[in-house]
Amino acid sequence: MIMQGIEMPRFRTVRGMRDFLPKHAGMMRYVEGLSRELAGLYGYEEVITPIVESYKLLAAKSGEEIKQRMYAFEDLGGRKVALRPEFTASIARLVAGKMRNEPKPLRLFCLGRLYRYDEPQYGRFREFWQANYELIGSDKPEADAEILTLTNNLVERLGLRNYHFRIGHVGILRGILSQENVAEESQNRIMQLLDKKQWDAALIAAKDCNVSERCIGILKRLFKAKGKEPSRVLKRVKEEVREYRSAVAAVENLWDILGLVRDGGVKFEMVIEAGFARGLEYYTGLVFEPYVPELDIALGGGGRYDRLIELFGGEPTAAVGVAQGIDRLILAMKKQGISPRIMEGKRVVIIPISDELKAKAIELSSMLREAKIPAEVEVMGRSVSRALEDADRKGATHTVLVGPEELREDKVVLRDMKKREQRVVEIKNLCEEIE
Repeated sequence: MIMQGIEMPRFRTVRGMRDFLPKHAGMMRYVEGLSRELAGLYGYEEVITPIVESYKLLAAKSGEEIKQRMYAFEDLGGRKVALRPEFTASIARLVAGKMRNEPKPLRLFCLGRLYRYDEPQYGRFREFWQANYELIGSDKPEADAEILTLTNNLVERLGLRNYHFRIGHVGILRGILSQENVAEESQNRIMQLLDKKQWDAALIAAKDCNVSERCIGILKRLFKAKGKEPSRVLKRVKEEVREYRSAVAAVENLWDILGLVRDGGVKFEMVIEAGFARGLEYYTGLVFEPYVPELDIALGGGGRYDRLIELFGGEPTAAVGVAQGIDRLILAMKKQGISPRIMEGKRVVIIPISDELKAKAIELSSMLREAKIPAEVEVMGRSVSRALEDADRKGATHTVLVGPEELREDKVVLRDMKKREQRVVEIKNLCEEIE
């Protein structure tokens, strides 16, 4: 672009960031709307937290990889802050502080933008959107079952097909490693490797912690223990970990959760994996991720975190939650050819036939808006035929032609753009005629 002899730069979005044109923005709002509707149906109340938080808050229990990928910087006050990479730390801070005396359970919902300096690729962006649901205050399996059920409801309502849930319980592996006297920091490193499906590296890391040979053998078998039949997989896992008390308790906890889901009539395909872990370090129990066959990335993920709120200065408080990836849910819908018919209301374009009638067109547009009917005035000075073409291209449901002859009788021409029909109507009845 050249302006008065000066060449102006062509600006593009920053790498990993995106512009959303109206159609894509409409899809985003559609999924967001369903997410909010679901929150209301389950009794989750919306909270809004800052995009910028203390780096220490966000780094605590986030995992080494996320720490390295945070947009962190020092503000003008010399404080180290960061753009939030996920919601749970902010929610835990809120519950530990301003909401510490609120009656439990708390059901909290939040939705918004998150930031991680990942390598941009299909389904992974540096700025992304999530809908977050947190159930705080209950350590009962029915709370975990609710989060699983809610996630299934959202995926189902979006019309996604052939999806499955990858399900595990970090208490199984942590129970084994704790009894083998593996420090928490080393456990976290092993969990990070498992999150990346680096099974062999995880075993090497366990050996470096001087665990027993029996433990290594059990871990090898657990990493291969997976299947679609929960009872069969969990029976096998329980037998493997029988000498590790807390690991046995974790298996039984997962059994209770899945039993409640099943007996509650909620049906979805699941794959149980004993060696499944998620990257965030704060998980203490159930972990899960939903998938569709067309994408090799999770559509979201969640699990139980019973010690995070206490870490931030709150009372010991059990919690479980899930983050739904709005961007990825939309990608999955596109992959499966799902284009929901987003219900659109009326859209009216008012076209003055001549310059002298522009003020009347503005007056009529105000009248329609007061009646909650979206209306815009033709402002480009186009001919009537060109203005009608443009209104049609924009998806207008009706046009109103303001002409001198009709106006002398307090009338206008109302055109139904879908039916290609038009008629003369009285201005006093215009809103009713459009509806």
